[in-house]
Amino acid sequence: MNITDPLPPGKIAAVDFGTVRLGVAITDFDRKMAFPYENLTRRTQRLDGQWFTEFVKEERVVCFVVGLPLYPSGDESPKSVQAREFGAWLEALTNVPVVFYDERYSSKFADELMRDADFSSKKKKANRDKLAAYVLLASYLEALNKSTGDVYLANRNLE
Repeated sequence: MNITDPLPPGKIAAVDFGTVRLGVAITDFDRKMAFPYENLTRRTQRLDGQWFTEFVKEERVVCFVVGLPLYPSGDESPKSVQAREFGAWLEALTNVPVVFYDERYSSKFADELMRDADFSSKKKKANRDKLAAYVLLASYLEALNKSTGDVYLANRNLE
């Protein structure tokens, strides 16, 4: 799927891929606002699959954006291969298209947001992955809607 491909009505969700935790962010139904959603601690493929299947139904997700961890040069990293495998699994499981999007520096930017907000160490750990997904999704929305400038970002669902 391409960033400019039309989507049916529904929400876009972003996943900050990790082998231990997944950060998840989501848009509103009109795809104008991005929100941190949840940190999902990886369990088994079956349990993770159940979570994503229910998530797609409950939130009416029509597209996933999976962060692609690239080297600063833009080349793919070994973790990019894992993220692509995860995205292929997610698309096959949910029958929801997956777009891969450059996530370079999303975690660093999420850390800066939390530092600026004076989060405690505990609060930083509790929010880092979903904030990284939020940054990824906000960046994707900006690219998607760059001609209109019609993107609003919201910080909700932070512990």
